[in-house]
Amino acid sequence: MKPDLFVVLLAGVVHAMLQLGIGTLLILYHASLGKHVSLRTRALVTNYIFGNALLTGLSVSAVGFIIYIICQGEMNPAMLTIVVGVLVALALSVWAFYYRRGKSTELWLPKSVARYINKRANVTESNTEAFGLGMLACFAEAPFTIILIMVAGNSIIALPQALQILAIAIYTILSVLPLLVMRIVVRKGKTIVDVQKWRIKNKNFLRVLAGIGFLVLAAFLLAFKILKAA
Repeated sequence: MKPDLFVVLLAGVVHAMLQLGIGTLLILYHASLGKHVSLRTRALVTNYIFGNALLTGLSVSAVGFIIYIICQGEMNPAMLTIVVGVLVALALSVWAFYYRRGKSTELWLPKSVARYINKRANVTESNTEAFGLGMLACFAEAPFTIILIMVAGNSIIALPQALQILAIAIYTILSVLPLLVMRIVVRKGKTIVDVQKWRIKNKNFLRVLAGIGFLVLAAFLLAFKILKAA
């Protein structure tokens, strides 16, 4: 496998480990199932996932294009060294404060932002609102995902043109894979309470895993993009 394609895969996997998108989807599920028939809820969930995926895919494409224009190609080793430093800092941040303390899955978001997202998830009634909520959740996670999108975009522009669209699609699908899995799990009979209990029970594991993911991505960039170019 080409190293650049592997970087895209790894960045997408790390993106998928973050929890804001799935947390917001759980709130949407809980609110919708109390007001609508299951068919209506599935439509809202589908549009939420599509909104999240669309903004992710567009972001990767746009960032890759911007990097190409500014750098006339890939980022140079000096810029990638800064990226590696940011990835390490994010790994430490995930371990330190991504989840708030206590037996809950409350995340790092400022209280006002968290309240707004919760409110929108609870009052979402239409497919358009669900689509916008998916985009909002994607945007709110940007402090942790923008560097992953930069890494993926930088590697995508290094791929042959025939693989670039495929790489964007792969990153996008990986980023929303937990949302798709949760949709299937709920449809197969698991309740929202079951899913939330699992998240609370395993939040420390998920936190450690996400931090390790950032570090592995940083190490891979250092070994195959920076030192190899030196």
